[in-house]
Amino acid sequence: MNPWPVVTADLRALRWVAWLAPLLIALAVAVGIAISAQEAALRQSTARAADDFDLLVGAPGSHSQLVLTTIYLQPDALPLIDGVLLNALASDPRVRAAAPVAYGDSVRGYPVVGTTEAFAARWGRLAPSEGRLFNSEGEAVVGADVRLSLGEEITPSHGVPVRHGQAGSESADEAQHRHEGVRYRIVGRLPRLGTPWDSAILVPIETVWETHGLGNGHARDDAALGPPFDAPKVPGVPAIVVKPRAVADAYALRAQYRQGGTVAFFPAEVLVDLYRTLGDVRDVLVVATILNDVLVFAATAMLLLALAGLRRRRYALLRALGASPAYILLSVWLGAALVLVAGCLLGLAFGGIAAWLAGRLVEQKTGLVLAAGVGWTEVFGVLGLIAVGSLVALLPAVASFRQPVDPSLR
Repeated sequence: MNPWPVVTADLRALRWVAWLAPLLIALAVAVGIAISAQEAALRQSTARAADDFDLLVGAPGSHSQLVLTTIYLQPDALPLIDGVLLNALASDPRVRAAAPVAYGDSVRGYPVVGTTEAFAARWGRLAPSEGRLFNSEGEAVVGADVRLSLGEEITPSHGVPVRHGQAGSESADEAQHRHEGVRYRIVGRLPRLGTPWDSAILVPIETVWETHGLGNGHARDDAALGPPFDAPKVPGVPAIVVKPRAVADAYALRAQYRQGGTVAFFPAEVLVDLYRTLGDVRDVLVVATILNDVLVFAATAMLLLALAGLRRRRYALLRALGASPAYILLSVWLGAALVLVAGCLLGLAFGGIAAWLAGRLVEQKTGLVLAAGVGWTEVFGVLGLIAVGSLVALLPAVASFRQPVDPSLR
């Protein structure tokens, strides 16, 4: 006999329960899906943002803060290291390239970063999507998300933190801290990187030094930009990005510049600690989510068990008309399994949507582009929940299967 007429009749009789139970299960499952997808996307995004920062050299202090400020452009006041190191690194045979990174100013909420033309092009890997790179003081190159036009002239402001998601207009604080008389002309735009540097304005390091009255790092005003810097006193910088020639050179430089008033480390060292912390937090949240799923599944099973008990006369009548016990078992199991499986599949969809929305929120706050989505890990997790749900659906089915016919008819 075909069990589907009985299954559809039972689901119609459930009315709102047939919709509410899958919805509750979906919400419980979606939390775990979103946590898993978001954590994986955050790992990938933060690692991608650090790809161009092989070795960081800075003043003694928090490694994490140096990484957050230099790579992820989270504003903070960092101590300066002696500018003499710029020439020492530039002439070191173990160094393929080295670039200073200086920050502290902003324009309309966008951070202004002083560096070299070579690093703006990521050592030749990037070409401007519009215009060209800067080649003289007073010129600027903007990231892909900076809402400023080529040829536009702008004035920087000192010490104003970045307002992610609100950049594009000058705040009252910026207007009070302008560097009057300093003008940048935008000459190019970089392609999208999917990092906080998409919202940065890049200018020559010499321009940043001169803006703050420190000279330009060269003995002559008409000297070419970038190293070698030959002024009697080269201004200090918060950080230097070093690209070693080989892995062995990277470790040798790291050991050398961990003394003498500087620190040197690989950003991956800090990210590993960050991922370990994220993993611990994720594990706690996943355990809490699993417990939540168990409670929701148990509550749903108890509800279906109670409803099966209320319909025992219907099943007894079917038995009296000739239906086999296996038919009753299959009919009840299919109805309960449909409710639980529908909730799991809805949870997979809701979890993907929640991960996407959370990714957009993180992007607005940090500038990191999170490609959060449902992967095979999440799919296999939901398949496991479907298997568990199918077993849980056996509870009301077995209860109906074992009901005697005569008492139920009476």
